[in-house]
Amino acid sequence: MKLITYIILLIIYCNHLALGFNSFIPPVSILQKDSIKTILFEIKSQDTEHISYLFGTHHAFGQTFFESLNTAKQRLLKSDMLIVESLNIPGQLAEDIINQRTIETNWLKYLSNDEYQFVENIFSKSKVDLNKITPTELYVFLNRYYNENVCQAKQSGDEQLSLDDYIGKVASDNKLKLIGLETVDEQLEIIRKDVEGMPRKVHKRRLEIIVQKIKSSNNDNCSEIAWYKNMDFDFNFDQPCQNTLVLTNRNNKWLKELSNYLKTKNCFIAVGLSHLMFECGLVNQLREMGYAVTPILLK
Repeated sequence: MKLITYIILLIIYCNHLALGFNSFIPPVSILQKDSIKTILFEIKSQDTEHISYLFGTHHAFGQTFFESLNTAKQRLLKSDMLIVESLNIPGQLAEDIINQRTIETNWLKYLSNDEYQFVENIFSKSKVDLNKITPTELYVFLNRYYNENVCQAKQSGDEQLSLDDYIGKVASDNKLKLIGLETVDEQLEIIRKDVEGMPRKVHKRRLEIIVQKIKSSNNDNCSEIAWYKNMDFDFNFDQPCQNTLVLTNRNNKWLKELSNYLKTKNCFIAVGLSHLMFECGLVNQLREMGYAVTPILLK
């Protein structure tokens, strides 16, 4: 099981998001609201004939969910390229980077013996060395595990691929060009900086809580999964982003690259849903750049 998508998921959790319908152009009354029940947007410009799409993912979902969104899949297959947060390049995966570390985590400082044995069992089939990941990375892994297995974001028969990775597989199988906006190294560095200085007792308490939720199969905290599945959210385009490092800076960097592709190709852009939200989000900023960004309802 790959850890890369578990680690990337932290980017959504750090911003308190976990995050990422039949097509028709909604009436003006819907467009004027920030409550838009979709995760797919069409991007057009008067300066080019190319049409692109922006899709907000949630990394815990997978094959079944995407295959249920026929409109989104058809838009993907009509595109020239798929643009994602990062690519799964052999030798440059999170598991490769982590396993090469020389520093190990003393889990006795963060987990009880029972908790460690429970986590070790979950990791038994992973290619990642448990002793070389950080407490934050473990927290991300366990949250992903909780969302997939307790909250049932994944369905029986789904491949062990995140939603992002499955979309990448569909694109690759259909000979679409794949582009990554950043490297895994860069993502790991963002994670390190975002939790820098967090007290050990906070790490310990977070791990204790998530382990207990998994062990008890407590699904009281699964509202995030229902929230995404039902597309029941407000994009809050008039509100500032709360995390400059994780959202604002990355969105600004991505837009510089995206603007070049949007002028010359039909693109399908699949990134975490939170990157579409708020003032600094890709939807809002693309509109400010003169693009017509129109929601495509999927349910």
